[in-house]
Amino acid sequence: MSDVENHSNDCTTAAIIPAYNEVERIEKTVEFVGKYVDRILVVDDASTDDTGARARAAGATVLTQSHNQGYIAASKRGFRAADTDIVVTIDADGEFSPDRIPHLVRPVCKGEADMVQGHRGKIVRPSEQFLTWLAGWGGPVGDSGTGFRALRTDLAQALDLEGKCICGIFSLEVLGRGGKIQEVPVRLNEIDKPRGIAWYHGKQFFYVVQALFRTAFSLWKDDA
Repeated sequence: MSDVENHSNDCTTAAIIPAYNEVERIEKTVEFVGKYVDRILVVDDASTDDTGARARAAGATVLTQSHNQGYIAASKRGFRAADTDIVVTIDADGEFSPDRIPHLVRPVCKGEADMVQGHRGKIVRPSEQFLTWLAGWGGPVGDSGTGFRALRTDLAQALDLEGKCICGIFSLEVLGRGGKIQEVPVRLNEIDKPRGIAWYHGKQFFYVVQALFRTAFSLWKDDA
């Protein structure tokens, strides 16, 4: 699918795009992402519109959830289905610019990092800022809530990702498994999409605390 040299030609890449009711944006996202990866897996989280059909028409392989299960479950299904060396997660709404994919993939392909995160210049939600600060007590998690990252497929498939969202827990679990994380700056596109209050961040606090203890134990065990 890719018509752009996005890595050293030594690694194959698949984009994992969880999507729920993104019929107005998914086609353009798939078309742009397709320039930089070998395969696209859109996980349709039981959308009530034509998101899946539009994604398929744009060239993606579509995996459809039987019922709405949320971002983490959709991501994990995409990871399980991937048969490439590297997976790239990117949001369906077009907020991230796919032209940064090569910059995320390259360090993973070269073995310089196990995961590379797209670091946003600003985290808008105070609750997400707090969760990232909290997770930082477990190690250099960086922009732990970003939806734009590249990582080894075998690592992605091994992750438990227990939480209400990825904030804090994704980066902490990678660190706990001995992974090395790097970051590259990414810009955000303006999109016309309402953002509600993330009430689930209240529950996510407890998942991050649990992840901190698990990460600390893993690192202690490795040093023992």
